[in-house]
Amino acid sequence: MNRFLTGIPFCLTAILSFAADIPDHAPEDLLMLESSEAKIGIDRAKGASITWLSWNGYPNNTVNLYDPGRLIQQSYYAGKRLDRRADGQTPSWSPWSWNPIQGGGTGSWARVTRFEHRKDRGLLFGETIPKLWDMPDEEAQAIMRQWTRFEKDMPRVVVVKNQLVCKREPTDRWGPAHPSPQELPACYFTRNFDTFKSYQGEQRWNTLSQKAGPPWGRTKPPLKAMACFNKEGQGIAIYSPASGETWNFGPHVNAPSKDPKGGPCVHIAPVGRVRLGPRSTYEYRYWLIVGTQAQITSDLDRLIQSYSSERGTLTEPGAKSAD
Repeated sequence: MNRFLTGIPFCLTAILSFAADIPDHAPEDLLMLESSEAKIGIDRAKGASITWLSWNGYPNNTVNLYDPGRLIQQSYYAGKRLDRRADGQTPSWSPWSWNPIQGGGTGSWARVTRFEHRKDRGLLFGETIPKLWDMPDEEAQAIMRQWTRFEKDMPRVVVVKNQLVCKREPTDRWGPAHPSPQELPACYFTRNFDTFKSYQGEQRWNTLSQKAGPPWGRTKPPLKAMACFNKEGQGIAIYSPASGETWNFGPHVNAPSKDPKGGPCVHIAPVGRVRLGPRSTYEYRYWLIVGTQAQITSDLDRLIQSYSSERGTLTEPGAKSAD
């Protein structure tokens, strides 16, 4: 989740203490999907979030797993910011809006209700009851679903479809819908991928400078595509045509690390404003592209040509849902 999206400062000490109390989990909780060039995995013990991403040019895991707010995952915001410290709200995250997180809350992982490798379709599927980020262990009145597969004939490209189904009471304390910034999605990678570039089209990239945070930097990628690279030239790009103009990005603390479980990380979040109500359903897709800059450029050009007009779909009760 994005610790700066709503203007609340990030408390590193709090995160360090919570992360130390969260148990690790067995590797059999991981479902993996492989192409000839890349590997992607989702974790039952971590909300069925994406917890593994590697490829031939970088065979180690690139996803940061330090706490339930990291990973590659769904994260949404809605309603009023509330002071719920009397109910056990984490003081560092008060006041806070309704913020369901696929990975979990400040001190616990989210519960997964379906966890499937649909081998006949080359698909990983997860269904999760998310946690509210500001609470140590409170389930959100929501369901998150995620479909993960490789893009057809593009073995370095993963396409992910995310869905949020809100099940709040219409008269609950967070109130009616109003436009809020959403992370589409929230991505955290290992700290060594700290060279950030925005794709400009026509094989051109703009290298971005951002000092170690918090807070995160902000940029406006014109084609809704950004990447982060390591010193060896291997990289990860995110293409999110459902996002808005402004994305958040940056390295976290000045401490080099290749450790997926380490505190240092880098972050990219495509941001878009969506008016989530108590009973809204929201769906969108995004793409992860891995490899060298030349490989990523070639794949991005194909994706942008095919999907640049795609947007998220917001439906309300009584409306026809998206397929």
